[in-house]
Amino acid sequence: MGTPATPRTQILCASTLYGAATLAAAIDAGLLGTPDRRLLVVCNNATSPELSPSVDQMPGFEELRDRFDGLLSWNETIAPFHPSSWAPRPDDVPIWERHLRLAWELGDSKVELVVESIQVTPALAITEIFTGAPIRVYADGLMSYGPTRSRIDTLIGGRVRELLHLDLVPGLRPLLLTEFGVEPTIVPSEVFLRVLDSLAETARDIATLPEPPALVLGQYLSELGILKPEEEEELHVKMVRGCAARGHTQVVFKPHPAAPAGWSVRLADEAKKAGVELTVIATPVLAEVLYQRLKPALVVGCFSTALFTASAFYGIPVARVGTEILKERLTPFQNSNRVPVTIVDALLAPLDDDGSFRPEPELSGLVTAVGFAMQPEIVPTLRPAAERHLAAHHDERTLSYFKRRRLTALGLPGGLP
Repeated sequence: MGTPATPRTQILCASTLYGAATLAAAIDAGLLGTPDRRLLVVCNNATSPELSPSVDQMPGFEELRDRFDGLLSWNETIAPFHPSSWAPRPDDVPIWERHLRLAWELGDSKVELVVESIQVTPALAITEIFTGAPIRVYADGLMSYGPTRSRIDTLIGGRVRELLHLDLVPGLRPLLLTEFGVEPTIVPSEVFLRVLDSLAETARDIATLPEPPALVLGQYLSELGILKPEEEEELHVKMVRGCAARGHTQVVFKPHPAAPAGWSVRLADEAKKAGVELTVIATPVLAEVLYQRLKPALVVGCFSTALFTASAFYGIPVARVGTEILKERLTPFQNSNRVPVTIVDALLAPLDDDGSFRPEPELSGLVTAVGFAMQPEIVPTLRPAAERHLAAHHDERTLSYFKRRRLTALGLPGGLP
């Protein structure tokens, strides 16, 4: 008799419901193989986790639950440490692996990891603990089209087998983890949409409106230090006024879960002045669920990934507000939000467009040039492509995505003599 095969346990990590939905779609599409067990580790990265619902407490999670054989909490596992800041000391890694194998009942099984945001904790901590485990990375947003935000140890990056991502911008290839030769794999849009369809019932308490509304997406950029709170509040006001100027009488505002309640109060006052009926969504629900429930006529935001799920997956018209100031404000230049802002600014028309906006025809070249300027030491092989794009495009619009000092320091076309 042959020796029985060592069982395989797949550990999948999720910090958002959107991420959990992406994992469910990847499983349904057969992209994650057939391990003996699948364990979902949920991570609550909120500043105060005890005040914010975890992924498994969000409306709709139960629709995803049956894809996993077990549910674990990373916050409980490492308590009292915070998941966004804790990582094991190198000497303690073997102890932590023994601890997790015991606490999570892994035994001697072979472990496979499926994580998001591998360059930061908690994903980085988990990949460090399971030192020999092969890794898949999944990306659920526009950041996957940008370069890896920081240098990753070769002992971790070399174990990454695949990058799973949604086809948010058809034809654009992710730069994330290309320094390790990682190949991207698209999670089929139709499978992801079926998963989102299953979550639609989570919005039963949200009343439909007399007519298709304009939906405004809040992001809470001030929490990231990109804008001042009053500037972001004014940004939302501008969105509502812009919707009114385009003839919308029904506007729905979906605030960021951590945004101050006072913002909605001022927004309601401004909407009343503009002759608009404002509805604020207090329920923590995915924007995509609202697309199905409300059938919006327009989606407005700054640089939210949800703008592209609206346009690419649901065919809803979209418009942007505020990307011009963000191109200037994002610091340092290698801020990982820069590529999402670039993509939104280059492809989507502004809310106050007079019909003159034209999408960027050379998006791949632009993103490559921006990506190289952000992380020249991580993706040095992109220099020739960046030079070609900048040499061929000296116009004001292209140069608006760069800082002259940055181009000068890197010796790229468009820099100062």
